[in-house]
Amino acid sequence: MGNATVNTYTEKKRPFLTLILLLLSFFISRAPKHALSWARAPAACLNFNCMLILLPVCRNLLSFLRGSIQCCSRTAARQLDRNITFHKLVAYMIAFHTAVHIIAHLFNFERFMDAQLEANTSSLTHVLSVIGNKENESFLNPIRSNGTTIVMFTTVAGLTGVVITLALILIITSSMEVIRRSYFEVFWFTHHLFIVFFIGLVLHGIGRIVRGQTFANLKLHKPLTCHSRYEEWGRITECPEPEFAGNPPMTWKWVVGPMVLYLCERIVRFYRSQQKVVITKVVMHPSKTLELQMKKKGFKMEVGQYIFMQCPSISQLEWHPFTLTSAPEEGHFSVHIRIVGDWTQALYSACGGDKTEGQEAWELPRMAVDGPFGTASEDVFRYEVVMLVGAGIGVTPFASILKSVWYKHVQQNTNVFTKKIYFYWLCPETEAFEWFADLLQSLERQMTEKNMSDFLSYNIYLTRWKDTEAAHFRVHHEAENDPITGLKQKTLYGKPNWDSEFNTIATSHPGCKVGVFLCGPPLLAKALEKQCLTQSQAGAEFIFNKENF
Repeated sequence: MGNATVNTYTEKKRPFLTLILLLLSFFISRAPKHALSWARAPAACLNFNCMLILLPVCRNLLSFLRGSIQCCSRTAARQLDRNITFHKLVAYMIAFHTAVHIIAHLFNFERFMDAQLEANTSSLTHVLSVIGNKENESFLNPIRSNGTTIVMFTTVAGLTGVVITLALILIITSSMEVIRRSYFEVFWFTHHLFIVFFIGLVLHGIGRIVRGQTFANLKLHKPLTCHSRYEEWGRITECPEPEFAGNPPMTWKWVVGPMVLYLCERIVRFYRSQQKVVITKVVMHPSKTLELQMKKKGFKMEVGQYIFMQCPSISQLEWHPFTLTSAPEEGHFSVHIRIVGDWTQALYSACGGDKTEGQEAWELPRMAVDGPFGTASEDVFRYEVVMLVGAGIGVTPFASILKSVWYKHVQQNTNVFTKKIYFYWLCPETEAFEWFADLLQSLERQMTEKNMSDFLSYNIYLTRWKDTEAAHFRVHHEAENDPITGLKQKTLYGKPNWDSEFNTIATSHPGCKVGVFLCGPPLLAKALEKQCLTQSQAGAEFIFNKENF
């Protein structure tokens, strides 16, 4: 079965790979003759993409835009939630155009070198190359010596080109999923080489290595008339010696605007990081999940939003995103942090996780908070019917939503547009249920008392279990409450049948717009997005929303 899957995947990719190979072969065959064009066209594309690359990571700008256009177009606002995807696509295009630009210039410089060393001194290419050998004479061929290596390491364009390429290679390789997940610090620090990249990019054109005939000289030395009479240049009045100059740098015009916007973004982040944050409560959950409850003056949030947190005693530079698990109606904001890396382990220890007794308030580390920032989950109460799907710790944004539901319906008796919530939680271990079960038990009890048990349908799935746990589940299966969560709704084992789940919801709510919200892995996202597209034809319209950080 595995081999069949691999073969199918390879067959699907073959047309794309064939097209790439054809383009490369065409490029290699044409490049020697048109190397300069092949170098300058990707350079223009690079300018455009480098203008775009910083905009998707201006979080405060995106939050402002999201709030501004939300009232006009929910679809347009939803596109802003894909900012990281857009950022990656632009980065891929930068890498591609950089590769083409470099390869084209290698052909270009080889052609320049051949022209300098050409035995036929009466050819047009050689004549153009030797212009500039006299003192104070303008030149066209940038290679004035016997080697391209000298040009690479002794000119502004060459040095900055090498620096830009090295920085880009480090940024891209450290952004791979395996590096980002396992060695986040490596990803974080190398990603800040973008500063070196942009400085090098702006300086790259200052050397004016790409040259052309001056505008004033074009009136005297007309290329169409004089190109065939190059042996007589300078000896006849209608074809004087051509004069050349480097093209002025243009990159700064493309990137200065986004760079200023990003600088303003960083200033706003720095200002927010200096505001005092007070940790009011620390909870160590058995599943090695750390809960921090905090307060900050002027902090206002909406359901499903996230913040960036820094602990200066651990690292002065690292900021990590965490979804808010508190409701806007609460007097504090909270996050649940799963201990999976060096930074989270250090924070766990700093908050007293390794101690048998509790941590004193004055011993707690100082925290800096930037945010909150908007996500797709903000729109949850804009749909009449909602599907919430969380995987593992990905349940955190829905904790905020369900708490807010509890406050609106139970405490404040506030009517909301949402009439039905379907909640799905997929978890690989029983310990992960512990910190969230209390909230679900409270919701279950209160909804029953208010005769609103039909408002929230929740389905909890345990995707992996041990033999000893299975025996325990069988013994207590007939108990009134579930042996894992303590809920009346029993835990299900395995994975959901999404075809059946979507069909049931579509049948129950014909003609409704159903908001599907996911915080989970890419594989699950693809499955749910496919279901939304196919099942929308069955009666209800499913609109897919995914959390992106």
